[in-house]
Amino acid sequence: MNYYTIQVRTKYEEPYIKRFKARYPDIPVSLYFPQRRIIIRQQGKHIPTNAPVFPGYIFVEPLAGEDICLHKRAFRGTEGFFRFLRSNQDVCPLSDRDMETALRFTKIFGPVAGISKVYFDQNSRIVVVEGPLAGLEGNIIKVDKRKRRAKVKLDVYDDSFAIDLAFETLEPSEL
Repeated sequence: MNYYTIQVRTKYEEPYIKRFKARYPDIPVSLYFPQRRIIIRQQGKHIPTNAPVFPGYIFVEPLAGEDICLHKRAFRGTEGFFRFLRSNQDVCPLSDRDMETALRFTKIFGPVAGISKVYFDQNSRIVVVEGPLAGLEGNIIKVDKRKRRAKVKLDVYDDSFAIDLAFETLEPSEL
């Protein structure tokens, strides 16, 4: 099983997927646009909202051993397409490490990665009980208790970037 990545116009990932599926229903691929649930604080209120995990990127899973290169023209011909990753000339599947990151946000947690449950130990270090932050404790670079977010460093295609993932703090009595 290989996964590929395409870059599309940011904030138009879902419309791109809808257009592609409507225009090419017979191409055997699954398209994934992973999102995360975060809490936005506005005027003292906490408002849950969805945000992309990888803005501008869609993961493509060819089905039934299909070769994605046979359908490059279809992807390029759909409005909003920018490029394949690594490049349009060198279409490469995700490496094992990168695929693990992609699967974490496409298959394990579903289309929307929810809010993690955490608590803070006596040394004020974050301890993840469950959710998308589980297993990423070593990649947490910053914790904002007020916003209820943890900034996590992810690596994909030899590039590092940081995303915020939401958490809910559990009290010791809730554990």
